[in-house]
Amino acid sequence: MGSHSEPGDGYCLIDSHMHLFPASELTTLNWYNPKENSPLADQRSVAEYNAATGSPPNLQGFVFVEVDRKNGGDSKEWTYPLQEIAYLRRVVTGTPKDGEGHTPEDARLCLGLVPWAPVVLGADQLSKYLSQAEKEAGPETWRKVKGFRYLLQDKPNGTALSQEFIEGLKLLGQKGFVFDLGVDQHRRGRIQLEEAVEMIDRAHEGVEKEEEKVVFILNHLCKPDMTIISQTDPSFIAWRTAMFTLSKCQCTYMKLSGSFSELPDRLKARPAEDIFAAIIPWLAVVIAAFGPSRIMFGSDWPVCTVGVGDDAWKKWVKVVDMVCDLAGLGEEDQRMLWAGTAREAYKLDIGSS
Repeated sequence: MGSHSEPGDGYCLIDSHMHLFPASELTTLNWYNPKENSPLADQRSVAEYNAATGSPPNLQGFVFVEVDRKNGGDSKEWTYPLQEIAYLRRVVTGTPKDGEGHTPEDARLCLGLVPWAPVVLGADQLSKYLSQAEKEAGPETWRKVKGFRYLLQDKPNGTALSQEFIEGLKLLGQKGFVFDLGVDQHRRGRIQLEEAVEMIDRAHEGVEKEEEKVVFILNHLCKPDMTIISQTDPSFIAWRTAMFTLSKCQCTYMKLSGSFSELPDRLKARPAEDIFAAIIPWLAVVIAAFGPSRIMFGSDWPVCTVGVGDDAWKKWVKVVDMVCDLAGLGEEDQRMLWAGTAREAYKLDIGSS
């Protein structure tokens, strides 16, 4: 892609991972603490997203991923997750409340939704939640719901291997929904990767119809520790092994996203070229393991801006552009990485690139 005037130019682009939340609902977020001067503790709207991206003509739109709303600590209090779906309904249907930062015209950008769901409670409770979520969403917005996420990165070890969790995953597969998998090797260690491998095997065990096997979309390279400098480090070796193991299952996809959060602080504000040079080992493993037909571009906006700055979205696009050059990807492979893989994995209802 080095021949293009701008990174990504010449290809349709789908941002497979971004977040939105209105200022009026900040107190419903698990991570929000008004006493901490968090750089994310303010509204993040479609208007701000458009400003961050510069609204390039090749950007078809985005897939929204849930932002960790409070759920009572045991996943049985659904008021705030359902409130998030009500907010998304306003985005999708172009009916904003005053000050929410989106317009009727912005509705076209919302290609898919990945809300929260209490997968951990098992099939019966999950089914009840899905019914309530569908009612809250309404037909137009529910058609945009392509899957669900229940963050595992901050949950106790073993959560993903409970019988209830496996039953929940199987229900999602039966209903044609994907599961976005958020784990964190950097902060939680290799056990999160080992459990992810076992979880996927168990979720597919006994499911005879291929179309009913739940599809897993792995977030952020599974958050490896990018502060290490040696490829012989046990952390890197464990992550690399897990990537090749996870890639053997054809029902898994990987998001090329989230890397800025795993970098040492000294690197975050550096140019895209410096960041790319520092994380080549991880990028090369992902390309080799999954291939471009199972890798999708994602920005992780606005989380990607923390420590990086307002140009983070554009900087990450440049990094991914350099990945394409490094791997020598042809036109079809680049179409898949920038948009095609997201379209396929999430079954997005849009035209081809």
